Amino acid sequence: MAASAEHLSDAAARIDPTLLTRLREREPLLWVNPHAESMAAGVDALDAGFDMASAASRFKRFRGLMRALFPALEPLEGRVESELLPLPRFSALLGGQGTWFLKGDHALPVAGSVKARGGFHEVLAHAERLATAHGLLQPGQDPIVLQQPAARAFFSRHTISVGSTGNLGLGIGLIAAGLGFQAEVHMSADAKEWKKRRLRDRGIRVVEHAGDFADALEGGRQRAATDPSVHFVDDERSADLFLGYAVAAQELARQLDAIGRTPRRERPLFVHLPCGVGGSPGGITYGLKALFGDAVHTFFAEPVAAPCMLVQLSASGQGPLSVYDIGLDNRTDADGLAVAQASHLVAPMMKRRLGGVFTVRDDDLLRDVCRLQRTEGVLLEPSAIAAARGPLFLAQSEAGRAYLDAHGLRPDDPNATHVIWATGGSLVPAEEHARYQAKGAALLGSG
Repeated sequence: MAASAEHLSDAAARIDPTLLTRLREREPLLWVNPHAESMAAGVDALDAGFDMASAASRFKRFRGLMRALFPALEPLEGRVESELLPLPRFSALLGGQGTWFLKGDHALPVAGSVKARGGFHEVLAHAERLATAHGLLQPGQDPIVLQQPAARAFFSRHTISVGSTGNLGLGIGLIAAGLGFQAEVHMSADAKEWKKRRLRDRGIRVVEHAGDFADALEGGRQRAATDPSVHFVDDERSADLFLGYAVAAQELARQLDAIGRTPRRERPLFVHLPCGVGGSPGGITYGLKALFGDAVHTFFAEPVAAPCMLVQLSASGQGPLSVYDIGLDNRTDADGLAVAQASHLVAPMMKRRLGGVFTVRDDDLLRDVCRLQRTEGVLLEPSAIAAARGPLFLAQSEAGRAYLDAHGLRPDDPNATHVIWATGGSLVPAEEHARYQAKGAALLGSG
């Protein structure tokens, strides 16, 4: 989608000229957020009216029902959680410093991506409100009653709808169908066919739109606006979706405590997160800053063709900007991150919380997909590996070293913990993984 001359001119006026040139030339870079503020742990949780405790309580309340709906959650007693995996060989191969871990949301049970967190929470919240309002669930009653025929028959007259590049659609579709709702996913026509097929094979209706992700979102909104039985999960604006992601911070905190790496100023935590529209990395950042304040530093990773959050946060003035407005085309092998405009909900909150954003070329994504499989035996899709370069940008780039120096930190600090958030890949078809590996191997072979 080409931007008009007026939009291109507006972008040029709102973004630093040197940064704008580097973005247009698709140069991998680290942008350090000049608007970030110091935050004490606990204070952030009260900001913006978001109640993480209520979201955590809902997940706990629904554990019994989740176990009943999804046998894969039985070993976890109904919890939607992933492992924290050490990356000694991968980090050594890349020349990384500090201690690296992979947060394995690529292997989250049932949906196989980080989107299970926000997507599951939004649908559970909607189901709970509907059932309570119609007398199918009494206050204090175990939600396990929602698997009874009366509740399922009621839910079957309602539709859960979402705009998605694939992973959120699957997460929403599976939990919606599990509860008895109708499910539909709005996707761009050029979204990967195997993702559409995967959704249809699970009985989820796919609605294709001629434009990009933003057009699919708008199509979903319009459909819901004309039908009161349709609940649209808005990836740009949903608080329930955001809170489902935020709860993941509590899970990570427990895992770090268990291995003696509880974040403190003298033991800093760096969390590197792939960013599409911004909902999942934004929610996780919100939760982490609430728990750890200045002891945690979060950075988003975006493809060089689709740095929508970087564009929005670096722009002066008011109003949204898209990657089209700076002359980029939003085309990338990291299709889960192919988003032209950042979330209207998340971007303003990240203005004061986020450490920065770095961009990555597709070729480096494919190289890292191959490197991770060779060193650690973990298979990820390109969008899920995007955050792997975060520790390197901090230690090796001028901007990264300046950030560390400003915070009294060292690039070679042995106490530093780096968590690379893996967002999807375990449900990718074998032939797709083989294609990623072949591309990555060819690139590694050619230098």
